[in-house]
Amino acid sequence: MTEVATPDQLLVLIDPVARRADGESVRIAKDVLSAGATAKVSLPEGPEEFARALRRRGSRRPVLVGDDRALLRAVTLLHRHRELAGCALSVVPVGRALGLARSLGVPTGAVAAARAVLDGAERRLDLLVDDSDGVVLGTVGIPPLGPRRPEHAGEVGGEELAGSATAGVAGAGGMAARPWLRHCQSLVRTLVPARPTRGAAPEPGPARLRVEVDGVTLVDLDEPVRGVSLTPGALGVAAVEVRPASVGAEASPLRAEGRTVTVSGAHFRYRADAVVSGPVRTRTWTAREGAWGLMLPVTAG
Repeated sequence: MTEVATPDQLLVLIDPVARRADGESVRIAKDVLSAGATAKVSLPEGPEEFARALRRRGSRRPVLVGDDRALLRAVTLLHRHRELAGCALSVVPVGRALGLARSLGVPTGAVAAARAVLDGAERRLDLLVDDSDGVVLGTVGIPPLGPRRPEHAGEVGGEELAGSATAGVAGAGGMAARPWLRHCQSLVRTLVPARPTRGAAPEPGPARLRVEVDGVTLVDLDEPVRGVSLTPGALGVAAVEVRPASVGAEASPLRAEGRTVTVSGAHFRYRADAVVSGPVRTRTWTAREGAWGLMLPVTAG
């Protein structure tokens, strides 16, 4: 059983990604924490060292300096060792992926977050646990949104290549309007694929999934859906939203709440917080009330 930490004993775990992403914020957080408490600083170089340091924390309260993945890694480790209920976590968000920490109420500035570690109060939060012992702090999305397509300098699409393939000929002869040249341009456009649209990946097509909430079917395989989302609700329930595939006018989302949610159907992938998993044929998530504690700023009133 994990010892109960005293407020002035901290184990500051600084994620290597945070050190590379924003060394100045890491330094500020370390200075504020060390000035306000007895802090042991750990600089793990990888997941194994991170897990070992967390397991050997003794009576010290763990403080994570890192992004959403570091937070999720710590919660997962504590859950799998059945130590999550007795350990209040603190987070100083540093890095690029901070949406989860922000949604949980953690300040994203280094000084404000470090002050919340020292002067804040523990808040018990719900989470979801799946049937493979994975945890979800924020949102499950089915199917996962595709990653943004990176924009590469010098990328050439079909229109640009068609123009460059014929520009030299037109320049040499000065006769760009000749019919044979227009035919050549058309042929090049046909052979060279057009440049894909930059930005977010297109939304996936409809999927056929069965969604059951506490054993009651919310949507079945004969009703195609655009997406399903699950979030830890309040008082130990999961909030479920199903977006049907619209026919004509946009269909209204179907919403429900329950303690267990099972999704099944053809092999599907899902995004749980920052991690994409699958493909699986079925997955069940169970809501756990007040399963973990997070240090947050004390709000007035």
